[in-house]
Amino acid sequence: KKNEARSMAQKKRCLEFWFEFASPYSFLAAPRLATVAAAKGLAPSLLRWRPFLLGPVLKARGISTTPNTDHVAKGAYMWRDLERRAAKHGFHAQRPSRFPRHPLLTARIATQDAPWMPEFAVRVFEANFAEDRDIADPDVIATILTAMGLDPHPVLEKAATPEIKLELKRHTEEALALGIFGAPTFVVRRGEASATHPVADDVEELFWGDDRLEDAIDWVVAVNAAAAGTTAS
Repeated sequence: KKNEARSMAQKKRCLEFWFEFASPYSFLAAPRLATVAAAKGLAPSLLRWRPFLLGPVLKARGISTTPNTDHVAKGAYMWRDLERRAAKHGFHAQRPSRFPRHPLLTARIATQDAPWMPEFAVRVFEANFAEDRDIADPDVIATILTAMGLDPHPVLEKAATPEIKLELKRHTEEALALGIFGAPTFVVRRGEASATHPVADDVEELFWGDDRLEDAIDWVVAVNAAAAGTTAS
């Protein structure tokens, strides 16, 4: 039975949500992720949120600027698209008065990987892209943490530690190694969702963009259902 359980765990696929707090399309995906996953039957144990910094990834790929801000027509389209897609899913979006806002502080907090991290992420996205609040301001972040019932001081202090800074750097390096080039990206991996994964040999699929959220979850659910059927037979 132990061997069967181990074999089943190895055949399972998990889904990682790689996101960046300055990314408008990550904002569209984050509030929907848990709800869509639950509706489609993807267990919470097979879902993991992975914050990273997109800027260093783009730079490593030879992209030194943000395409959506450098091209006026494309930028205008993006903001209108953001409004349309947010309205489609039942929430508000607006263009921030400053874009992009620096995501470093919030990324370091999310890297702490606490149980409250998904709620924190959604609230930060809403602050930036729905309420036009400066997510680079520690006072704004402290207000968000307090509204969640948390003491902001130890959270902010931990975000400034060398260990968290190094962990976020590792996340970003892993994103690059995985082939990620934009946010959000959904990564399908073999095995249960966990804090550590070998980079090279367990990645099965990448889905890029908030409009691929449903496709990514459908893929994981279908592959896991097929694996369960094979094991049962």
